[in-house]
Amino acid sequence: MGNTVDSQTTLYGVIGDPIRHSKSPVMMNRAFRECGINGIYAAFHITADRLGDFMAGVRAMGIRGVNVTIPHKLDVMPLLDDLHESARSIGAVNTIVNDGGRLTGYNTDGIGYVRSLKEEVRSDLAGARVLIVGAGGATRGILYALAREGVATVTIANRTVARAEELAGAFRGLVPAIRAIGQDELRGACAESDIVINTTSLGMHPNVEETPLDSAWLRPGSIASDLIYNPLTTRFLAEAKERGCLIHGGLGMFIYQGAYAFEYWTGRPAPAAAMRETVLEALRSKS
Repeated sequence: MGNTVDSQTTLYGVIGDPIRHSKSPVMMNRAFRECGINGIYAAFHITADRLGDFMAGVRAMGIRGVNVTIPHKLDVMPLLDDLHESARSIGAVNTIVNDGGRLTGYNTDGIGYVRSLKEEVRSDLAGARVLIVGAGGATRGILYALAREGVATVTIANRTVARAEELAGAFRGLVPAIRAIGQDELRGACAESDIVINTTSLGMHPNVEETPLDSAWLRPGSIASDLIYNPLTTRFLAEAKERGCLIHGGLGMFIYQGAYAFEYWTGRPAPAAAMRETVLEALRSKS
């Protein structure tokens, strides 16, 4: 059942390229229904050359809130009036709040990820040795949130080492020890890590046979974490479980980054359980 639309309905949405695979509309519209909020949330396929036009439209149409996904998380920043400390520190925006034409950018990716990790596998991250595979946009948010949890060390592994070095440099001083490595050092880094996080798209539907690393490199008892939520259990996680690792999928991060966005837009607590239920239904029906 859809949300009722009338002349009082407030519009929200998500932008990206591509975007048709997104489960955000089913999740957020369920949240509005659950809370009795007269809002509707749509997906907008916005290419890079149309981003400025879209943001002008957000102001003109009074769109209250926008989620931002690949590839616009960095490019949208100069088009906003203000940046929350989270977005400024991370250097990427995934949530925009429109207050009467004034647009403020936030980043809820990292805090959403850490909340999920703490709830599902390890409640206290202080002192953890973390390996992050990949140096894309999502990595910045996770680094920001992990730094605030008091992790001991962070190693960033990336095919292009220069990109990992750049990220490590941006967060040096926030984490006691942070370094960048190439693929050739990945095996050794896995052996000495408590938490190994895949932030790449390797293993995402439909390329479900891909994996970011050899599971034999993982230390039994460590945590294997994946940002991917489709499939719910990637090949990386399935093999890590066989290896004797605790596993953590990306669904919780997706739910909680959306929940924080909902709270920024509405000032109301997000119905996270209902949001999770709806996304699981959508994934199972492959809609």
